[in-house]
Amino acid sequence: MRLTTKGRYAVTAMLDLALHSDKGPVSLSDISSRQGISLSYLEQLFSKLRKRSLVNSVRGPGGGYRLSRSNNDIFVAQIVDAVNESVDATGCKGRSDCQSGNTCLTHHLWCDLSDQIHDFLNQISLDQLVRRNDVRQVAERQELESRQRSFENDKISAAIVD
Repeated sequence: MRLTTKGRYAVTAMLDLALHSDKGPVSLSDISSRQGISLSYLEQLFSKLRKRSLVNSVRGPGGGYRLSRSNNDIFVAQIVDAVNESVDATGCKGRSDCQSGNTCLTHHLWCDLSDQIHDFLNQISLDQLVRRNDVRQVAERQELESRQRSFENDKISAAIVD
């Protein structure tokens, strides 16, 4: 059983957005820098998140994205579902054709597991994650590293211009 990269990246990006939303709209380039997710991939994900009304875009200078509702009202399962991912533990992707076109002996067991995982993720809000000390510590480290990279890039640019 595995959550795909698309689902993991969407949850990571939404958590980053939630952690930094107190400063106003968050740009995808800032999320990209902190999380190491390509900007083009984030654009694809946020298009889907916007269509599912999980985020709002803000245009213009200082624009970016905001959560469409409070951290308490957005759950991990909603994010995964929004990017068209399913948490599926079956070997047949839920099609019931696991064994020569028929349902295998353990198909329903794996379907039940998939349902349990989805239910579990549906009980975890962004707010719960934001309040975790371990999440906050990682976010602080990422912010510091992102600032350091930006400072180093500015120094290189200044040296090139000189």
